[in-house]
Amino acid sequence: MSPARRWAAAALALAALAPAACSTGAAGEVPGADDGRLDVLASSPPLQHVAEVVGGEHVHVTGLVPPGGDSHDVELSAAQVGALGEADLLVHQSGLQPSTDDALEVSAPGRVVDTAALADLDADPHFWLDPLRLAEAGELVAAALTELDPAAAADYAAGAQELAQQSAALDAEHAQALAPCRGAVLVTSHEAFGYLAERYGLRQVGLTGIDPHVEPSPARVRRVVDVVRDAGVRTVFFEVSTSPEVTETLARELGVGTGVLDPIERAAEGEDYPSLVRRNLDALTSGLVCDGPPGAGEPADPLEVNS
Repeated sequence: MSPARRWAAAALALAALAPAACSTGAAGEVPGADDGRLDVLASSPPLQHVAEVVGGEHVHVTGLVPPGGDSHDVELSAAQVGALGEADLLVHQSGLQPSTDDALEVSAPGRVVDTAALADLDADPHFWLDPLRLAEAGELVAAALTELDPAAAADYAAGAQELAQQSAALDAEHAQALAPCRGAVLVTSHEAFGYLAERYGLRQVGLTGIDPHVEPSPARVRRVVDVVRDAGVRTVFFEVSTSPEVTETLARELGVGTGVLDPIERAAEGEDYPSLVRRNLDALTSGLVCDGPPGAGEPADPLEVNS
């Protein structure tokens, strides 16, 4: 048995010995609806949003990521591991959250919706940054909830439709605001925004690739510097959850500004998916070179930047 699986098994045993805990459904807590609703767990803030909208009044949704926590690095508590086996449904993305993948091998809920198939752009897991892809997750969740609770099938279908309409509205806002930016170069601290760039015709270049923990090589930094100068880039974006030091140093040396983008891997109290998506849009329209008429840019072929 792997070390991760041994940890998960031990956590499950500890959970069985722990006293029962009350839950309000807040992220990072343990589910516990005793009012006839389905207990649903979600392993990231975007997927929690999907479950809440689609399930509506029929579900009690608990996020596994606590406020301010990171979807990639969260470590489940013993109680959370035990709660997996008691939940009716887990909305998850395999490969994104290793601790949950490991825990599922020893403590599985009644049903799992795995959204990993929606992340088909190289190794980039952040499919939810394209609002229309997130709507596809809603269809998967509605189907699973309908199997668990056929009597509320019409309500789950309506919830999926509500999510689709919400996503379509977000997409329309982006398409209109970013039409003059088509073909613009989007320079980021790491390449987490490929789905957004693909949907709206931007050309993403990252100081690092998909893994934000890898230090950029001097050759890669020189290539990004060349891209910034050649394309007339005026803003270099760093992530809300990472140190801006390297990005700010590069921007200062090039005489350009900095901006903040959110990969929506975490959410603070009072934040939700639509508000974070719109915050990103504001940052993009403020920082990108969007000087042409709507749709006038070149097709957004990706820029190759060697590591």
